[in-house]
Amino acid sequence: MTSVKANARKVVCIGRNYADHIKELNNARPAKPFFFLKPPSSILPPKSGPVLRPKGVKLHYEVELAVIMGKTTTDLHEGDEKGALDAIDGYAVSIDMTARNAQDEAKKKGLPWSIAKGFDTFLPMSNYIPKDRIPDPHNVELWLSVNDEVRQNDSTGLMLFRIPRQLADISQCMTLEKGDVVLTGTPKGVGSLEVGDVLKAGLRVGGEDVEEGRIEVEVQEKRGLYEYKET
Repeated sequence: MTSVKANARKVVCIGRNYADHIKELNNARPAKPFFFLKPPSSILPPKSGPVLRPKGVKLHYEVELAVIMGKTTTDLHEGDEKGALDAIDGYAVSIDMTARNAQDEAKKKGLPWSIAKGFDTFLPMSNYIPKDRIPDPHNVELWLSVNDEVRQNDSTGLMLFRIPRQLADISQCMTLEKGDVVLTGTPKGVGSLEVGDVLKAGLRVGGEDVEEGRIEVEVQEKRGLYEYKET
């Protein structure tokens, strides 16, 4: 996964892609995929240390299936499912960490979300999952637990916009390059974290755990000068 971090020139995140997650955050359902960016510096490879919660931040978790691009892709047609899936090199489990109070403020004031998504360690990722371990990325069970209590557990079959449509819409705006990471959205069950909490996450295919997809990481307080204050 260190190589994934080194090779990712960008991390593109699909928002509001599961209906029940949209409802739990009282958001509007999008008419087409929309996306935002996280910096590759936010990637936390396996066994690279804890998630660091900045001072004053209300930290939330969001488990997602990550797509790792295998070749340069641009201007892909939304109906080209084969072209989209052929462009994928592999997968990973990811946790899109969010400074929810910073995001809520940004949304309210019409400001960018970058600060809410971009802190160092805000993207724990599993080991690389070879493409042949996930024959159908729309038939995968994602799960996440906090202190061994399951908080998220849903099928990627519930995505509003499937992965080919996501890659098409992104590639019509910006070129996806080999090594780029696409986060495909989170199901319902997102919630808050406290210092000392232990996150575990993974995925199942056909009811069987995929070992490469396991994440286990603790939350610790971030030292340093940053402290959340309203803009």
